[in-house]
Amino acid sequence: MPRPVFEIADEEVAPGSRKTVEIPLGVLSNHTPMTLPVHVIHGRREGPVMFVSAAIHGDEVLGVEVIRRLMKASALRGLCGTLMLIPIVNAYGFISHTRYLPDRRDLNRSFPGGPNGSLAGRLAHVFMAEIVQRADVGIDLHTGALHRVNLPQIRTNLEIDTCHDLAHAFGAPVILHSNLRDGSLRGAAQQTGVNVLLYEAGEGLRFDEFAIRAGVKGVIGVMQHLGMSVAKAPKKARPKSVISRSSHWLRAPVGGIFRATKTIGDSVEQDEEIGVIADPFGETEASIEAKSAGIIIGKTNLPIVNEGDALFHVAKVFDAEKAGDRVEELEQELDEDPLFDDANLV
Repeated sequence: MPRPVFEIADEEVAPGSRKTVEIPLGVLSNHTPMTLPVHVIHGRREGPVMFVSAAIHGDEVLGVEVIRRLMKASALRGLCGTLMLIPIVNAYGFISHTRYLPDRRDLNRSFPGGPNGSLAGRLAHVFMAEIVQRADVGIDLHTGALHRVNLPQIRTNLEIDTCHDLAHAFGAPVILHSNLRDGSLRGAAQQTGVNVLLYEAGEGLRFDEFAIRAGVKGVIGVMQHLGMSVAKAPKKARPKSVISRSSHWLRAPVGGIFRATKTIGDSVEQDEEIGVIADPFGETEASIEAKSAGIIIGKTNLPIVNEGDALFHVAKVFDAEKAGDRVEELEQELDEDPLFDDANLV
């Protein structure tokens, strides 16, 4: 018996086909219609339903490129199950190059939303009803904020076995245990029984080739783990992700000119100096020291800082030096991966 059609937003996608569906969101103040575009790939064979979303924060454009390349990947041929790709969730912020919606709300603090709430709440409600409730699993792609870069990492609840396994299948350099936040997509989806991985990598309004490749490779890795992709996994064992169950931010003790001596992916030892803040005249300096051994997973790119500004995000790990070596191994693997020999994936 042939597989049933996939229904979404009153449209049908036949088995073995793909289609972009425009989900209505209403109109702007000038009466311009807004939609939520979803590209659906409905395989001929049975399998899970997975969504991959990006730009929930409108300035986080790196995930848009991850999905664009993913759509061209040969790993999607002969798909088992159904894949929903949503490259731009927050079109309002995407158009204006801003994180938020026109009502100044953070969409990732507005889930599950409702049909009669704020603009952010209504968009969240549509996403839950049309995407999350049709899915078995999801991957939500994010970046650091403006002027702040993140090492590719997966954030998930490692206490949930399914999330633990999916995170390892993604294969990001770092897996960070992260509790659910009220109003987040991940939290609202978990309430409905849908496990969602959160991928953090790169910087707002910027592309980063390593972060893009890690994202594409990671999504395909999850698909292979779920049996959705008929492409064979490489025989060579991949370097294992570094596991961290806690992290902390190092903040500026004073304002001034910030000089970092470490960057994302670098290992640090407890009490090691990893940066300095000087006054504009160079007469005084304040040392920035690591609170514990770990690996830097986030860093500001701004040399001008005020007291209290976040400078470094450090994930605590058991063996910092070994963790740094693993990150380098993963970077080299992505540089040499034959997956990216395809011109569509670079």
